[in-house]
Parts: sequence; structure tokens; C-alpha cells
Amino acid sequence: MRDKVSIGGQAVIEGVMMRSPDFIVTAVRKPSGEIVYKRTAISKKKGALEKTPFVRGAVMLFDALTTGIKELTFSANQSEDKEEEQISQKEAVLTTVMSLALGIGLFVVIPSLIGGFLFPNDKIHANLLEAGLRLIFFVLYIWLISFSKEVKRVYEYHGAEHKSIYAYENDMELTPDNAKKFTTLHPRCGTSFLLIVMLIAIIVFSTIDFLFPTPVTIMGKLSLKVGLRVILMPLIAGISYEIQRYSSKHLDNIFIKILAMPGLCLQKITTKEPDMKQLEVAIVAIKASLGENIENATEIYK
Repeated sequence: MRDKVSIGGQAVIEGVMMRSPDFIVTAVRKPSGEIVYKRTAISKKKGALEKTPFVRGAVMLFDALTTGIKELTFSANQSEDKEEEQISQKEAVLTTVMSLALGIGLFVVIPSLIGGFLFPNDKIHANLLEAGLRLIFFVLYIWLISFSKEVKRVYEYHGAEHKSIYAYENDMELTPDNAKKFTTLHPRCGTSFLLIVMLIAIIVFSTIDFLFPTPVTIMGKLSLKVGLRVILMPLIAGISYEIQRYSSKHLDNIFIKILAMPGLCLQKITTKEPDMKQLEVAIVAIKASLGENIENATEIYK
């Protein structure tokens, strides 16, 4: 029986990224059918912010974002034919920044503007409308993009990531056949985290609106609402991280199970059943992150 460590991951383009305490590994299947992977050692040094509750969540979210950019760039380039133009790190950063701006605009700014505009003098109804719109926009967005062929492939690799982690957590031999037996839904998923962020945002935004004096003009009211919401996002991420961290360790509690259900239900959209080849890629990523010998894939040193 292997010593247990915490492993998390994410789906990338035609592959899976896995993160253990020692390594970050991204495995990708190339157009030729060959599996390649890149392994990066993780520094053991941790700053004070990374150890501080309610702050470490925002720090880790930023770290996950910067790491994700690098790994997505690697996976995108490896999944393309050699003659096709490679994606640069600068292009990947620009795409990520634009995606973040779009996400903040769609899920934070627009619901806030609509709620504030329709109910300028009624904070309770404005916040209720804003909360409802934010949840609707979020669910509708991930559902609509699931019809894209490329996104569907990513969702399948997302399912492969979860299944392989389950196999590891249940002390089974890390093979595609063993991983296939498990569900694609996992309580520590990023999708569940995003839903927790949405719900915590509702509570924090509704509370903060009653703590600040209301500006006289409509533009002043809307500017204050939107400004506070953008500024408070790191705090909300920190609170959400602590909630998910605690709940993932207490799933034997019936109350925690009930709280985790909405996130698991949402994963029915963001995860799809993978095939054996996709599971094979996920197994390579998880084994490499554990420092195990890999015989069916080629390591790329970058």
C-alpha cells in the first residue's frame, strides 16, 4: 500500500495535469498517438501567506492560474501537428487575461449592474436579482460551451482525471481498467469550488452593501457596487477555499454531503465519460506526479 498524499489536477487540451506535493505533471496525447509528459518539481518553501487561513486560498488560486497558463501552453503545442504554428507564452497569457476579464464582466459586473439599475433604492431585491442572474449565467455558460467539440474533449479528460484520482485514493493499481470503474464526480473538483465562490459571493456582496453609505446618484451607486465586488473577489476566493478544504475532509458527515451535492450535480455538465485512451493519459500524469517509472510515455524536458 502506497503512502497517501493529496493529489489534484485539471484537464488540459488532449491531456491531464496532475499536481502532487512533489511534482506538477502534464501528460498529452500527440496526433501521432504517442503520449508525452512534462514534469516540474515543486519548491518546498512556503511563504507566510500560503499558510494563513482565508488568505492562502487567493494565493493558491493565483498560483494555479499562472501554472495553468504554462501547462495549457504545453498541452496546446504538443497536441498540434508540428507544421502548425506553436502558441507562445505571451499569447497564452493574453488569452487568459481576456478570459478572466470576460468572466469578471459576465459573472460579477453585469449581474451587479442589472440588479442595481432595476432596483436602485432597494438593496434586498437588487441583491436577490444579482445573485439569481449570476448563478443562471454561470450554469448556462458551462452548459452552452459543452456543445463545442473541443470543450467536450476537455470535459472527457476532466472525467479521466477524476477517475484516476479515485483509483489512487482507493489504493488500486493505477490502470485504465481500474480507473474506469469510478464515477467522474469528485468533491474536490474546481467546478465545485467555482460554485462555492458564487454562493459565498452572494452572502458577502449582500452583507457589504448594507455596511457602506448609499451614494446619491445612480452612477455613484453602480460604481460602488461594481468596485466593491471586484475588490472583494480575493477574500471570497479565500473563504471558498477554506470551505471546500474542510468539506472534502468531512464527507462522512451527512450535512457536509448535502452541501456538496450542488457542486457534484454541476459536474454532470463539466465531466464526461472518458475512453480508455484518455484514461491512459490521466494514469501517466498521476503516476509521473508520484515519481513512478513511466514506460508507455516519453518525458519532455523543458
